[in-house]
Amino acid sequence: MKTVLKLEEAALFILGIFLFNRLSYEWWWFLVLILAPDLSMIGYVFGDKIGALAYNIFHHKGIALLIYAIGCYLSIESIQLTGIILFSHSAMDRVFGYGLKYEKGFKYTHLGEIGK
Repeated sequence: MKTVLKLEEAALFILGIFLFNRLSYEWWWFLVLILAPDLSMIGYVFGDKIGALAYNIFHHKGIALLIYAIGCYLSIESIQLTGIILFSHSAMDRVFGYGLKYEKGFKYTHLGEIGK
């Protein structure tokens, strides 16, 4: 089952690339920004609870899709780009087994414990 989930997330990552391709940005923007949501891990400096909250906000696909939809509705490409990057990054993370975080520590995710 894990393989099926990873394939699904890989397909969603490809969807993110497709959506990015529809924008007028150069490709290097995708490469530069794809790891930007990981800056949310700075929240862990303030403890596991704040860290998990910050990480989960920047890695929640629902929030990413809402941001993208707002960008589409308002016809603002920079907002669309933000949603696409958040969505694509989340899919990429889940391919590697990094899920949304629980408050008890960074390695505890909705996909299981990291490193097991």
